[in-house]
Amino acid sequence: MLGTIVNAAAIVLGGAIGLFLKKGLPERLSDTLMKGLGLCTLYIGISGCLAGENTLVLIVSMVVGTIIGEAVDLDDKINRLGKWIERKFAGKRFSGKVSLAEGFVTASLLFCVGAMAIVGSLQSGLTGQHETLFAKSVLDCVAAIIFASSLGVGVLLSAGLVFAYQGSITLLAGFIEPFLTDPVIAEMNCVGNVIIIGLAMNMLGISKFKVMNFVPAIFLPILLCPLFANFL
Repeated sequence: MLGTIVNAAAIVLGGAIGLFLKKGLPERLSDTLMKGLGLCTLYIGISGCLAGENTLVLIVSMVVGTIIGEAVDLDDKINRLGKWIERKFAGKRFSGKVSLAEGFVTASLLFCVGAMAIVGSLQSGLTGQHETLFAKSVLDCVAAIIFASSLGVGVLLSAGLVFAYQGSITLLAGFIEPFLTDPVIAEMNCVGNVIIIGLAMNMLGISKFKVMNFVPAIFLPILLCPLFANFL
């Protein structure tokens, strides 16, 4: 768990620095910065989704995953959690036009989606080697500084979800490792980055997708890749 602990701590550290820097940012600059981050997030999503090789897996994962997400309404639950925390802190919005819940969801998806989170956690659990997660920690720390300066304290709270997500993979590594083949990880990465594109569109004000309701789709390639192995 060392790699996951370091990763979560790095996000908290970077987020704290970002909050400190935010105090000196005028709201107009903060709003423009968020749009710039949205463009960067769009680039991350587009470049990352090219890792996939089986379009059928992507389509079925998104359809079935969205049905599951809508049935559970993950987006509503996450936003309720964020609003509950906001009320505990005098009910104020922490970052101007961006609520705590929005910052939490945005940062959580960015830090959890991607091959480094999966592969690094597996390496930690199976071999005790933490180099991949240490490298991810540095990247996430820098990203947290940038995002917290615009999205607020919700970015720090995403460290908790990163800890739970990566920690679960680490602890279950021996069981799930046989199922996480290279093609499966590639398709999970592809699906996750398609969701990141939706997140970027929200940040740019183009759409209002309930992005958390897409999240179950990320894990469906584990089941679908073996079924569609013979399809292009």
